[in-house]
Amino acid sequence: MLSGNNAKHLASTKPRDARGHPRETHPRDSDKLWHMPLDEWIASADQALRTLTGGARAARQQPSAEEPDLTPQERRLSGALLRVDHVGEVCAQALYQAQGLTARTPQLRQHMRRAAADEVDHLAWTERRLQQLGARTSLLNPLWYAGAFGIGVLAGWAGDRWSLGFVVETERQVEEHLAGHLDRLPGTDAPSRAIVAQMKADEAQHAAAAELNGAAPLPAPIRLAMRLAARVMTRTAHYV
Repeated sequence: MLSGNNAKHLASTKPRDARGHPRETHPRDSDKLWHMPLDEWIASADQALRTLTGGARAARQQPSAEEPDLTPQERRLSGALLRVDHVGEVCAQALYQAQGLTARTPQLRQHMRRAAADEVDHLAWTERRLQQLGARTSLLNPLWYAGAFGIGVLAGWAGDRWSLGFVVETERQVEEHLAGHLDRLPGTDAPSRAIVAQMKADEAQHAAAAELNGAAPLPAPIRLAMRLAARVMTRTAHYV
């Protein structure tokens, strides 16, 4: 129990308002963000390792179709496009992990985890399809993951509404990007087309769910910057 003198000393050291009255203080949001349980950080690190080492396991069955007899040129094109899509899923895991860790509410944290689970399916599907096509994943995946994780942390720091707004814009751009891949994939490559079509439908659902949860529209300059960054990533991953 505090003595009278100690109590007076503590009261005198409290921050005071303009009238000299003690002012109540609260932990800063930025402090709260990093007071997550250790197991949350361990789970995030484990997911990063699974993402980068091919350890992802899909909960849903991979969309399938009869394997076609592709020409070498068609196989190379499908492999390049699926490699880009796989990089997108690597980035999605990083973004959702970072935004989940920095979410201010348990509700948003759960939202990010549910979306990340769908993206694990996409990650596993595209990786398996690349193997079937005899193609490899991007050599720069660790770089893509690190960059996307940093962006996810910044989005989370901005606040939950902005973080959700970032999800909406990201998913809308990914949906548009996947539509372009459906146009470019060989018409005979039914297995790849089935995977991309399901991914596109899932991304649309993620964007709609984020909007329903109160996403704030992002300013035009941020949307443009996201498009330019995505363009650099997709063009590089097509080859590397």
